[in-house]
Amino acid sequence: MHSAVLLIEFGSIILGLGLLGRFAGRFRLSPIPLYLLAGLAFGEGGLLPLGASEEFIATGAEIGVILLLLMLGLEYTASDLVSNLKTHYPSGLVDCALNALPGAAVALLLGWGPVAAVVLAGVTWISSSGVIAKVLGDLGRVGNRETPVILSVLVLEDLAMAVYLPIVTALVAGVGLMAGSVTLAIALGAAGLVLFLAVRYGRVISRFVSSDDPEKLLLVVLGLTILVAGVAQQLQVSAAVGAFLVGIALSGEVAEGAHTLLSPLRDLFAAVFFVFFGLHTDPSSIPPVLLPALGLALLTALTKIATGYWAARRAGISVKGRWRAGGALVARGEFSIVIAGLAVSAGIEPSLGPLATAYVLILVVLGPLTARYTEPVATWWARRREPRHPQPAPRAAEAEAPVAD
Repeated sequence: MHSAVLLIEFGSIILGLGLLGRFAGRFRLSPIPLYLLAGLAFGEGGLLPLGASEEFIATGAEIGVILLLLMLGLEYTASDLVSNLKTHYPSGLVDCALNALPGAAVALLLGWGPVAAVVLAGVTWISSSGVIAKVLGDLGRVGNRETPVILSVLVLEDLAMAVYLPIVTALVAGVGLMAGSVTLAIALGAAGLVLFLAVRYGRVISRFVSSDDPEKLLLVVLGLTILVAGVAQQLQVSAAVGAFLVGIALSGEVAEGAHTLLSPLRDLFAAVFFVFFGLHTDPSSIPPVLLPALGLALLTALTKIATGYWAARRAGISVKGRWRAGGALVARGEFSIVIAGLAVSAGIEPSLGPLATAYVLILVVLGPLTARYTEPVATWWARRREPRHPQPAPRAAEAEAPVAD
């Protein structure tokens, strides 16, 4: 009987997510807000709380995080990451300063303590690569001059995740300074080792994983990723970081083939992850934090626009391209929820989950709008502020001169 209820509940969830995704696609919107709202509706304090399938959904959500980071790693080669780090690291520092500090400051002002401040700093810092990539494709801007700048900022954020996530994992677990330092050292050592092996022996690793049979390639890549993620978690390093490093290590045709095969699985389990996060957020806890979430969303939307503008200006992009770059970076999404999820699971601050949910809901809706309208609005405002010089009056001789037919 229990298994039948589980299948009915889980099947209903998957069907509902599919319908919500189709609805969002018709309006060219990200489905993430709808997935979060679905979780809120069927979670603690929602309209129809689920029971039998919650444990199964929790496992699916963990796989969703792993696949999100794996697919992100597959987007980049190790050499690309190293090149971006050398060339664009000032933009990454500006991005961190402008967007992480507001989150930390709000957490401290609310009296949540230093651990929650570090977590909320990450929530407000990291843009949503998935939402931004989709928006750039929908707007036909993939080939624009400012797009490499946008991608460079996103890559640097992803690299920073490899350092940030182990720190957050250690902090929310409440380990001491020595244990936290060991965890960070292991994470940095693992990241450095994987980057070195990927640059030096990337072809060898890819050849080992490669297979002409899609089934075997899928099984090997998925099995290797989950295995490494589990080992990373056992070493007190985030499983997501382990998955990200596996993605970096694979390159060439193997990365392309794995990306094609795993994309549907990522979309499925990522949707389950967003629902799971919503399930553990009581809807009644959102209204008390809605005002801080709205203020923080508007503030960090402006700081992201400033980040993109500065980075594009540094790269020599025109003024219009600078505004487009800034507007495109506003959206937050999957990684903000991943970071908040670590704190929620550890019970760090009860209000942190609701605030992160409201914050992401606001910016995942606002992000596509800023990407589309920041540049036109800035251009309109600049024209309004231009001084209007009055036309000089014609001289008397010119005024009396006959007009030629």
